[in-house]
Amino acid sequence: MNITTIASGSTGNCIYVGSGDTHILIDAGISKKRIEEGLMNSVGISLKDISAILITHEHIDHTNGLGVVLRKYDIPVYATQETVQEILTIGSLGKMQSEHFNTIRPDEFFHVDDLRIKPFMISHDAANPVAFRLEDKDRTLAVLTDLGRYDDYIMENIAGADAILLEANHDVNMVQTGSYPYYLKQRILSDKGHLSNENAGKLLSGFLHDKVRHIVLGHLSRENNYDMLAYETVRTEIMSADNEYKADDFPIHIAKYNCVSELIEF
Repeated sequence: MNITTIASGSTGNCIYVGSGDTHILIDAGISKKRIEEGLMNSVGISLKDISAILITHEHIDHTNGLGVVLRKYDIPVYATQETVQEILTIGSLGKMQSEHFNTIRPDEFFHVDDLRIKPFMISHDAANPVAFRLEDKDRTLAVLTDLGRYDDYIMENIAGADAILLEANHDVNMVQTGSYPYYLKQRILSDKGHLSNENAGKLLSGFLHDKVRHIVLGHLSRENNYDMLAYETVRTEIMSADNEYKADDFPIHIAKYNCVSELIEF
């Protein structure tokens, strides 16, 4: 299995996951051109090779390029019914055929070729948002962004994964002292907002196990975070946690918001 982020951040999100001849996008929140260039530059494929697009939720930074892609390519899209309904009402996406969309339900597995996929619920201010657990015959990947909090349910759904892409969206102090209006600060910091660097580190401290191969920190805010701040904060939380693992035991990568990140194979 392999993964790369074509874009990951508050301005747009698109993640590639591959397994054998199966090629999946998770979200399409950037332009078709950027998606195509990212796929070609990172894995040498084009949008016509994509097996499916999984949509976590309807917010525009996750759907901005979807309409253009679907008007050019006949790619099946998987999302919850509530998410599909919201997407079809977003005027800026243009006209889309409902036949492209396949509805999924949290906690019910579905298959895309040789990938077994489980959507699971997350706490975010969207219609019915989900994260994804993806499994092939050898490996498991968890992709988990846009959540204001985590709990035992989340931990159960990511348990044992060989790799994880996890949101480390913001530094709490930067949000509190920054220029955002009060209502937006409250949204970001709420249980239906985004996961802070500190909480990402705490989540990872409870997730770590002997077979973890890669950790990717994603969906970093351009205004309220820095790559190294997220990286060091997460490492500090892992080092201070009451478990046997240290931050140097696992490779920790940072997903870029404005360019394709390295292709990770595991």
